[in-house]
Amino acid sequence: MRRLLLLVIVLTIISCKQEKKNYVLFSGKIENPNSGLLAILNSENKKVKEIDVSETGTFSDTIFDANGYFRFSDGKESSTIYLQDGYDITLNMNAKEFDETITYKGEGSNENNFIAQKFLTKEKLSSKDLFSSEEAEFLKKLDNQKTELLNSFSKDLDKKFVELEKTSINYDHIMTAKQYERAHAYFTKNRDFKVSKDFPDLAKDLNYDNEEDYKTFSAYKNLVGRNFYAKVDEVVKKDSVAFDKAAVDFIKNVKSKVIKNGLLKSVAYEVSFENPNPEGIYNAIMELSTDEDFKKGLTQKYELIKKLGRGSDSPAFENFENYAGGTSSLKDFRGKYVYIDVWATWCGPCKAEIPSLKKVEKQYHDKNIEFVSISIDPKKDHGLWEQMIKDKELGGVQLFADNDWNSKFIKDYGINGIPRFILINPEGKIVSASAPRPSNKALIDLFDELKI
Repeated sequence: MRRLLLLVIVLTIISCKQEKKNYVLFSGKIENPNSGLLAILNSENKKVKEIDVSETGTFSDTIFDANGYFRFSDGKESSTIYLQDGYDITLNMNAKEFDETITYKGEGSNENNFIAQKFLTKEKLSSKDLFSSEEAEFLKKLDNQKTELLNSFSKDLDKKFVELEKTSINYDHIMTAKQYERAHAYFTKNRDFKVSKDFPDLAKDLNYDNEEDYKTFSAYKNLVGRNFYAKVDEVVKKDSVAFDKAAVDFIKNVKSKVIKNGLLKSVAYEVSFENPNPEGIYNAIMELSTDEDFKKGLTQKYELIKKLGRGSDSPAFENFENYAGGTSSLKDFRGKYVYIDVWATWCGPCKAEIPSLKKVEKQYHDKNIEFVSISIDPKKDHGLWEQMIKDKELGGVQLFADNDWNSKFIKDYGINGIPRFILINPEGKIVSASAPRPSNKALIDLFDELKI
């Protein structure tokens, strides 16, 4: 009877034992939030969760199967956060003083308060002060920073987390050293600067095919990318091989599928309007990549590039508001070359091109070409568009798109970043769906080729 009673007690304890949680409880309060949403991003910068932030700045949600390093973002500001199943963590911060005010409470707070403090420790040494230093002083500052971080671990931190952070600090240390040559040249305005033969290569024994570290540490991911481009550039210069071929040959020998897919994504920019033969690199990427979502998106881009190739009929715009009065359509400019500038008043790089655009317009004022600027500002900023045209004395034909980014013309050209320049011939055929910018001498070379 006593044995039976003991068995009942044991079974009761086992049945009442709390099951291991496969989720994180994340809550908090944000003073002066930048937006009404808090986004949780993984190591590939993909959103794994969007959390509503109330008008009072409070939020609370559950994140399932979240283990490792993530980032949370509030508008344009973001910070690293470390999550493990079972954490019940509360964030408090003031978005106007984002990093300086981040504090955590609850299960998982020790680890995340360490991360927040680590950022502030690194921020004490500005990039300018660090990289402007001469070699010996730079290395001393870098070593001192690493030592300070490694000495900041407390006994209440999870052992697994401590090991991860030690690895992270080491990779950050190596990455910063790798940046020194170029950064020192920039901050000292000494473009010819090269590190001495005594400058240590902290990455000389690094394994560049570590899949787990690639998924976990952004600094390691950057080191892998730097090594990839350095090795490919060596082959290009030494053997006079095209970049896309050298890149593909390198990637074929990468063992990790995750790293292989990551490097393939990094060279996917070669599938572009500017590449006269994107088919080769496209086919190679499609053959080697195992990321089906990425391949689907790349195929859509490639099909658009083929559709908008030189000599193809240009997509049209119709009845866009003309600052000079009335409306204008692409067909109104038939018989002339049309150089189109897609821009917006909020776009810094767009505004940076204005002086060069004015210069080119003046140079070709009496030629068979029309300069057309299309603003994709939202309708609420229509007044800002008119004011900027007036203030900056913009020339050419100034048009206002009918539905900003969602205008059919913008979508038909696959425009997802500005400024974007397009050149169309007198018959309405595409010369270039991504023409050189006015500040680029290649634009005048193209005009000369066309005898404009």
